[in-house]
Amino acid sequence: MQHLRPSRRIITPRRVAGALALAAVAAPVAATGAPRTVEDSRHLWATVNVCDTARWPDTIGVRGSMPGSADGSETMWMRFRVQFLSTADDRWHNVPEGGDSGFVYVGRAHFRARQAGRSFRISPKIGDRVLLRGKVTFEWRRRGEVVRRASMRTRRGHRSSAGADPPGYSAATCTITRG
Repeated sequence: MQHLRPSRRIITPRRVAGALALAAVAAPVAATGAPRTVEDSRHLWATVNVCDTARWPDTIGVRGSMPGSADGSETMWMRFRVQFLSTADDRWHNVPEGGDSGFVYVGRAHFRARQAGRSFRISPKIGDRVLLRGKVTFEWRRRGEVVRRASMRTRRGHRSSAGADPPGYSAATCTITRG
């Protein structure tokens, strides 16, 4: 049978200060070492990068970015949808025809991040004005099975690598008025 001996360590103010200092250093390390979710990544975003310009009349461009998982066996997919704000019920609805890209292959997941986008021509009735936004669904797949999924509505303030008109344009919504 083993006997437990009482500890004879004396707790001094110096040891308390040392323990607190160690805890202060260890806490940020533990926090950064915690696994992040896909939604936390700065590489996950969606934006409107084209909105009824001279070059692209009656068109909304939706662009997205998604982080890779560093797993070369996974593939990355995006689905771009356009939604309109209904004046009848003040709710967002998917554009029923021509506003869905279906899932688009954007690359292997070993990349740090991948971007892709789609443009949609929207033709409101003459004199009508329609407020639009995009919704992007992101999927990471392994052997055809979805292993991770995220969805995001468009927001402003993202720098797309290609396709913006004018260059650098980023918005949450787009208004198209047909004259």
